Amino acid sequence: MKSSDTAVSTIVALALFGSLCVGAKTVISVDDVQSIHVDLDLSRVVRRVDERFLSVAIDASLIAQEKFMNLLNSPKLRTLAKALIPAFLRFGGTKQDFMKFNPRGRYFQGRDNSSSAVRGKLCERLELPPFLENRLKQEWVLQSKTLLQEELEGKYKKTKFSEYAVDLLYAFANCSGLDLIFGLNALLRTSENTWNSTNAELLLKYCESRQYVMSWELGNEPNSYEKKAGLRVDGHQLGQDFVHLHQILQESAVYHSTGLYGPDVSQPRDHRKDLLTGFLETGAKAITACTWHHYYVNGRDTSLEDFLDPEVLDTLATKINEVLEIVESVSPGKKVWLGETSSAYGGGAVGLSDTFVAGFMWLDKLGLAAKLGLDVVIRQVLIGSGTYHLVDDNLDPLPDYWLSLLYKRLVGPEVLKAQVLMNSGPKKPIRLYLHCTNRKSTHYRPGAVTLFALNLNKNEVMISLPAHTANSTIVAFVLQSAETGQQSLYSRSVKLNGQVLRMVDDRTLPPLKGSELPPGERIKLPGFSFAFYVLIEAEAPVCK
Repeated sequence: MKSSDTAVSTIVALALFGSLCVGAKTVISVDDVQSIHVDLDLSRVVRRVDERFLSVAIDASLIAQEKFMNLLNSPKLRTLAKALIPAFLRFGGTKQDFMKFNPRGRYFQGRDNSSSAVRGKLCERLELPPFLENRLKQEWVLQSKTLLQEELEGKYKKTKFSEYAVDLLYAFANCSGLDLIFGLNALLRTSENTWNSTNAELLLKYCESRQYVMSWELGNEPNSYEKKAGLRVDGHQLGQDFVHLHQILQESAVYHSTGLYGPDVSQPRDHRKDLLTGFLETGAKAITACTWHHYYVNGRDTSLEDFLDPEVLDTLATKINEVLEIVESVSPGKKVWLGETSSAYGGGAVGLSDTFVAGFMWLDKLGLAAKLGLDVVIRQVLIGSGTYHLVDDNLDPLPDYWLSLLYKRLVGPEVLKAQVLMNSGPKKPIRLYLHCTNRKSTHYRPGAVTLFALNLNKNEVMISLPAHTANSTIVAFVLQSAETGQQSLYSRSVKLNGQVLRMVDDRTLPPLKGSELPPGERIKLPGFSFAFYVLIEAEAPVCK
């Protein structure tokens, strides 16, 4: 971010906070507190998403220099990844269409084994020594700058990767409990501009010999091939390429029933709609789910205001509905995924995409995507270049990681209906969503529901729940910036109910404790915060 941009962002932050901040204390007058009344429909499930709804990606740029794949053996990173299961792990991105499998006879000894004892020993043996991890992290800082420059210039170097890189990736997914999706290169073309599957078949043969259980994609954002590689592939041809890959998978003893996802097109606009339509007309039968990508803003010219603007957040609904309409018209009933998504494209927005304020876009995207009918949302990225990652260059969790972890623990796949009935005047509407509480990862009784809400305003808001939930005890998980004052939204740390969240050590996450509110008490949602509220005695019949 340019120095002038930083100055403007600081001025915006000051304006947003106004006279809220007095020294290190926040002063809120009675007149500043606003209230809303909400209705919660606990009688029916509106949607049901995949239990791996919130999933993550590792950008394929990590493989540009194979040594950096060793970072995946970090005990800390594995601890952070394991806490997010069940989830898919997508390995893909722009770089996947510039990488080629180059077997060199260098790989791990021993095959994948379903025995947890054997797998546990293998995972322990593969752990990265601390001295090597520290050296790689230092070198990665320089490498990420090189990759970012490549992105800015739009010139992508071709990369070769060996069995060793594949083994490291699969070991990370397997040891963490993530379901791996590997993105194949679609820019390997024949003279007739059909997909040349030779290299992919070589990779598939190797993975099959190792009994690696995984799913597949082919190509990344094919709508931009002309810009990135001087090559145009239309939707019909791309669909036929997927049919070709599907036929290859059908003949495999390991992958005949595996998932195949695509086309990973950018959000619909002009010819991208035609590409998606054409692809589905020829290739829909080959794919398990239709994938597309979404980013709210351009990371190079966005602002703090955009991250808190309801109109910007609402653009997602428009795009989702456009994609759903296209898919339903060509391939009714086909599941739709956000196959890659974050706040800002171009590697993220410097000073914003990895800070507390990014959580407003992320949590609202999770709520809206589930509400409107997307089955899976894959976050770009868990680790990789750019500034929209969930963990930083030291492999420490950023605010969006903690938000994702709470979502995983508290929010179940069943989507319920919540709506604001009366609003006494917050300038920006409170955004809220309702799900059954996740019964697999919490100790709450059957019938509990989780309400999550976002306050885009600087003032506290009181939330009144309907009478039929008045007798329920509420457990609150309120996330706020770890810092105070005009710079708080730029913080790279977060507080849960007033306590800053940090790992206990490289193998241990802190307990995520809620704060119990007595039955009948109105919910107080602080300014510039988001929160999860578990109604533990809601007795929702559809959540039992």
